[in-house]
Amino acid sequence: MTVTTELKPLTDDVAGAQALVATMDDGKVNALSYDMLGALNEAIDEAEANDAVRAMVLTGREGKFSAGFDLSVMNGGDMAAIINLVADGGDLVRRLYGCAVPVVAASTGHALAAGALMLMGCDVRVSVDGPFKVGLNEVAIGMTLPDWAHTIAEQRLSKRHIQRAIANARLTDPAAAVDVGFIDRVVDTDELMASAMAEAAKMVPLDAAAYRRTMDGFRRPTLDQMAADIAADRAAA
Repeated sequence: MTVTTELKPLTDDVAGAQALVATMDDGKVNALSYDMLGALNEAIDEAEANDAVRAMVLTGREGKFSAGFDLSVMNGGDMAAIINLVADGGDLVRRLYGCAVPVVAASTGHALAAGALMLMGCDVRVSVDGPFKVGLNEVAIGMTLPDWAHTIAEQRLSKRHIQRAIANARLTDPAAAVDVGFIDRVVDTDELMASAMAEAAKMVPLDAAAYRRTMDGFRRPTLDQMAADIAADRAAA
């Protein structure tokens, strides 16, 4: 099992309000394989289909949120498979960014490449503090970020840091990643889930229908551009 889901109560003030907690754990580095992507999409489906779910919390295994795309595919030499895996990753990040319920990331450690891109798709990002690496290291390892990644990075990353984050493949620890724009705040490891659930509970007073309409209008240009970028990538495959 690559992703497990659990419903947890959010607040006593609104009866039945729940968070869907989706935990990535492939026993290794939480690579975005086809199986992992499929399981994460199923978790989003579950969150959006349940009216009691007022937020989704996305987390990982201890020390590792996600180290990015499955290297067995990325280094396998099959360009069609590589392009399609990255496009599927783009669809996932786009779904997180356009999710009908707020998404809170509880980052458990390293968040590299596609792991950092997932953070950009989440509404609120809480991370453990510590000697972990966060960022987009693609250029350093001979890869090029897809256009859809540029599109969301322009919305979520600091203008002061985006050049170094993308073109210079600059990695930081979680505390420094706050200023870059990958993370919103850092906490001690034993406070992570409680802090993420507290952030999710802040979403409960929001009117769910108004939230969906507002976020659709607010993020529609970015979502549409990402969809066009992903479609162009798939056509190239």
